[in-house]
Amino acid sequence: MEHKSRGRIEGRTAIVTGSTYGIGEAIAKVLAGEGAISIITGRTEEEGERVAEEIRSNGGAAEYHYLDVTDEERVEELMRAVYERYGRIDILVNNAGISGPNKPIHEYTREEWERVFDVNVTGAFLCTKYAIPYLKKGGGGNIVYISSIYGIVGASDVPAYHATKAANRIMAKTGALFYAKDKVRVNSVHPGFIWTPMVEDFLEGQSSALGVPAEDLRAELDAQHPIGHIGEPEDIAYGVLYLVSDEAKFVTGSELIIDGGYTTR
Repeated sequence: MEHKSRGRIEGRTAIVTGSTYGIGEAIAKVLAGEGAISIITGRTEEEGERVAEEIRSNGGAAEYHYLDVTDEERVEELMRAVYERYGRIDILVNNAGISGPNKPIHEYTREEWERVFDVNVTGAFLCTKYAIPYLKKGGGGNIVYISSIYGIVGASDVPAYHATKAANRIMAKTGALFYAKDKVRVNSVHPGFIWTPMVEDFLEGQSSALGVPAEDLRAELDAQHPIGHIGEPEDIAYGVLYLVSDEAKFVTGSELIIDGGYTTR
């Protein structure tokens, strides 16, 4: 999808967690395309450098930093390093997440359950905790939590993931109340089925378990959406762009559902 920049967030510094692929990568690219300096983070250096280089080759500003969001010391280091380099942090997108095992709740081990919460909830908490002082120093900014439609409605799969996404939804609302006086807006985005490696892996797993070709499952999934197909990462990225831009100056504590109509039924 060709994007024509209007410089809606020119010169702002945006940290996007888990931005080495998928939705996070698309967010980092769209924000950079609108003038932000995109800080690419994740645990895969090769992929992170690829994303940063692709942004730079298109005339944008980006750099990659290694980040495991569960490592509190590293999170603190990253926020300090970005602030010291650019003199500001304007945007934090809490996107990093894992899906965890796809099995009933009673079959989870405690370690499996806690691992998903450690990344998806505690990781987002740590990034928010260490970004907030810099956002406040700069006179305000934006935090966006990437939740899910399954932070709003239920489904009989990956239960730990869904529970964490519900937590992300309320973390955004709570943050919106705490930090409104500091001119920090906090919102959540709720993707439906988006064609990412996570969804592709999910369909492959279902294909193996059910003995049904993955392309047939993809067609079934497309048909479940009133709009006729599942989404693309850029569909989520443009929603994030709106929330962190000045056009959304009156929007905080909200939840933006981007799901092709999936949850309207």
